[in-house]
Amino acid sequence: MTDDARAREREAAEEEYLQPVSAAEAARAGLRQLVELTGREPSVTTSLEAIEDGWLVGVEVVEARRIPTSIDLLGLYEVELDIEGNLLGYRRVRRYQRGKGEVG
Repeated sequence: MTDDARAREREAAEEEYLQPVSAAEAARAGLRQLVELTGREPSVTTSLEAIEDGWLVGVEVVEARRIPTSIDLLGLYEVELDIEGNLLGYRRVRRYQRGKGEVG
């Protein structure tokens, strides 16, 4: 193999390298992308898990405002991101009234 061929091969390998996002960046990206897609008001990021090819982010959003706010309707979503923080998918896993979430 010539030096030029090796250099081209090395450059191609470097271009294919994916720059992983940090845990904090993944959490922010998951929250931001879910809010952009659903139009819902963000509440908090509830969980973050590194998975084989990226991140699984738990996000709680306000689905319906109520008076008093202690009875707002909340949704808990799982947001799946690739290693670079790009959205792969999301799904709502729970819907509940504020203050009536899991106990213990």
